[in-house]
Amino acid sequence: MNRRGFGCMRIRDAAIVRRAVELGVEFLDTADVYGDGESERLIGEAFAGAWPEGVALGTKGGLDKHSDRLRNGTPEYLRRALDASLQRLQRDHVELYTLHRHDPEVPIEESVGALAELRDEGKCLAVGVSNVNLDQLARARSVTEIAAVQNEFNRGFLVSEPVLETCEAAGIRFMPWAPLGEGLGSPADEIRWLLARSPVIVPIPGTSKIEHLEQLWL
Repeated sequence: MNRRGFGCMRIRDAAIVRRAVELGVEFLDTADVYGDGESERLIGEAFAGAWPEGVALGTKGGLDKHSDRLRNGTPEYLRRALDASLQRLQRDHVELYTLHRHDPEVPIEESVGALAELRDEGKCLAVGVSNVNLDQLARARSVTEIAAVQNEFNRGFLVSEPVLETCEAAGIRFMPWAPLGEGLGSPADEIRWLLARSPVIVPIPGTSKIEHLEQLWL
């Protein structure tokens, strides 16, 4: 797999997703709360049910903007959330389904266990977690295999280095969000720094403009 993905949080049209794939992107990252579902809808529109071969898709669930609760990690909610995501994406499964944030009212073991059940049903091929500390990652791994971790990480924000080290030792992909940080260097320099930092790092920079995308990939 190409060790650079494309983060779809800020996309505004389907054309940029198609261009990302043309440029060689092999992993697209989104979530049900990005644009209140609009990111997923645009990805579905980009390929109209004909998913490109060799491209993996990850989405996330567990945040509920339409509730006072905001974080909802109950198995029932996560199941409904993935079904809704698949409908918007025009797919019957995603390659990676990630718990967006741990719900403090629900043991992380229950939330991750629900994702494992969805994987066993074929609705996702792998389970991920996001915004976790070492204890939460260990508890998640006690339930099922964790394929990927998404935490904030860049040259100017290294809080998750212990989590990265655990991922490296276990062969878990580490997908840093906000990979460009505060622009200490050019976007291309920041991506190169991350790729050199660890072999398990898969940066997922995002943009809403094709010209910016091309600057990262060409």
